[in-house]
Amino acid sequence: MSVAGNLRKVGNLPGVGGLRRVGRMSRKRPRVDLSHPARSPLGSAVVNCVRYHDGIRQPDGKDLVESVERTRKTDKGFVWLGLHEPTERQFAGVAELFELHPLAVEDTVHAHQRPKVERYGDTLFAVFKTVCYVDHVELTATSEVVDTGEIMVFVGRDFVITVRHGRHGSLGPVREGLEAEPQRLAKGPAAVLHAIADHVVDDYLQVTDAIQADMDQIESDVFSEQGARVDPGRVYQFKRELLELKRAVIPLDRPLQVLATQPMRAVDPEIQTYFRDVSDHLQRVAEQIHAFDDLVNSILQAHLAQVTVAQNSDMRKITAWAAIIAVPTMLCGMYGMNFENMPELRLTYGYPAVLGVIATACVLLYRGFRRNGWL
Repeated sequence: MSVAGNLRKVGNLPGVGGLRRVGRMSRKRPRVDLSHPARSPLGSAVVNCVRYHDGIRQPDGKDLVESVERTRKTDKGFVWLGLHEPTERQFAGVAELFELHPLAVEDTVHAHQRPKVERYGDTLFAVFKTVCYVDHVELTATSEVVDTGEIMVFVGRDFVITVRHGRHGSLGPVREGLEAEPQRLAKGPAAVLHAIADHVVDDYLQVTDAIQADMDQIESDVFSEQGARVDPGRVYQFKRELLELKRAVIPLDRPLQVLATQPMRAVDPEIQTYFRDVSDHLQRVAEQIHAFDDLVNSILQAHLAQVTVAQNSDMRKITAWAAIIAVPTMLCGMYGMNFENMPELRLTYGYPAVLGVIATACVLLYRGFRRNGWL
């Protein structure tokens, strides 16, 4: 059956009868730039639908089915469809139109996937974890430091489908940057995949630079004079946020290595070399995260050691004062007993003498403890 026949068949499917209407949702709403969250079309899963020819944006790319028909009829260019958190029903028509694998479709709709790259025939499916630094006035035991999301990318011979989950990770700047370089966009869908990967990793670098300030603040607080009084919950919370960042960044290393080294039909060999640069940047981020993790462990151990030293110091002070108080307690206890024949009981200066002995003993003990650092 011809391509046009397949498209007509898809348009008549019961489950995707509204596909043409879905494709025209972007026609009913003005095109928006998701780099401005206030203008994000939260009521629609369709962010943008654009057809490119020789790297140039075509004005007739608002209808999904028509764009695909024109692209496949001329066998030139590609269609870039952008979606934001589509439901299973909304994505069903797109999956039928582009013949996407059911497993990849399931991962796309339900999200919460690890970074990966999978091949389903001539279609490449990639998952990237996006990371955003959450601004906060002061790091506390409940502060959120990083927020994660996901970007799924389907790359075919003549199409790119991006599905974004989360409030951040907008691809508006990526699209604008590519459209400003038509010669780069003319390389095909693989150029879009590289731009997205590069954008995601660049965000990782920005997040790690911001986290460095939090790390410096924690380190400064712990090693200050009041370091033993620092809430350990702050350090544990920061470590948990680092773990979330680590889960988003570290697993991406293997997919980038695959994109950079293994031959793929969907990735032009010229574009493939650029993934090596992205992989190098990712290695830098991974090294920073490992360094942060090791440093947090060291800070936590140092804090626990400070608490132990402070507790030992307090115990020595308590013990020293208890020893000083024991002298008058002992003497007063002895002379408080009702015996007749006790020494110096009937002397005129017996009472002042006993007080002098008590005071002298306490002073000597106090000076001895001070000399030894117990007080």
